[in-house]
Amino acid sequence: MHLAEQSCWSLMQPDALPDEPRPDAGPVVALDRIHMAFGNRPVFQSLSCCFARGRISVILGGSGSGKTTILRLIGGLVRPASGSVLVDGQDVTRLSSHELKLMRHKLGMTFQGGALLDSYSVFDNVALPLREHRGCDERSVADKVHAILKAVDVADADNLLPGELSGGMLRRVALARAIIRKPDVLLCDEPFSGLDPISIRRMATLLMDINRRLGMTMIVVSHDIHSTMRMADRVLLLLNGRILEGTPAELRQSKDADAAEFFMDGLDSQPERGR
Repeated sequence: MHLAEQSCWSLMQPDALPDEPRPDAGPVVALDRIHMAFGNRPVFQSLSCCFARGRISVILGGSGSGKTTILRLIGGLVRPASGSVLVDGQDVTRLSSHELKLMRHKLGMTFQGGALLDSYSVFDNVALPLREHRGCDERSVADKVHAILKAVDVADADNLLPGELSGGMLRRVALARAIIRKPDVLLCDEPFSGLDPISIRRMATLLMDINRRLGMTMIVVSHDIHSTMRMADRVLLLLNGRILEGTPAELRQSKDADAAEFFMDGLDSQPERGR
């Protein structure tokens, strides 16, 4: 992996952040008293949480706890019955279709499984967000696509189709597509699902490097406790309709019985991985 090559990152954001301690930052995303249900099944009852600018926040919880729903709320893909979803001060729940489209320029998202277009080459998949933005000529598109593919270590995959990629390569291409327009916030839905331990470590390292070099806020949903606890600045744990928040160390040492059981079961069910 060659993330230290400033030439690759400079095409994305010339003022990349140095690797040094980051100052405290206020929230860039905040959910306030969210009530939501799917049919007769309640998902959230007065859920409130916030996500700090420039940090990596990880959302953990059991299946059906609403982890991915939080990402969909932030992106305006679903709307709550009541409550507000603030992204950089804008209430997503009150935006018109046009305003929502403009707000989404601040967001990038990687979907579970990658969600690449099967009939498009790697190059064309990654170029798609740029081509949708008028005023970006093909020479500029090509330069930016080649730079970001090199940065995520898939520089030789331009002409391959998604079906020809390994699982790890597919996730890195999907990540390249999500960040090529330099979003303020990156939403990651299960970025490690189905990957082998080496690919998981590689992907986690890549996300941490992007966060630290570009200052990109990240909100990550995952079932992989080992990797996400290692990369997180803050963890939100959804448990039986409740939410616990804290640093990885604070949650590991929590006296809450449900939290202790969650981490014990999760760690017991996953193979230990080296740091």
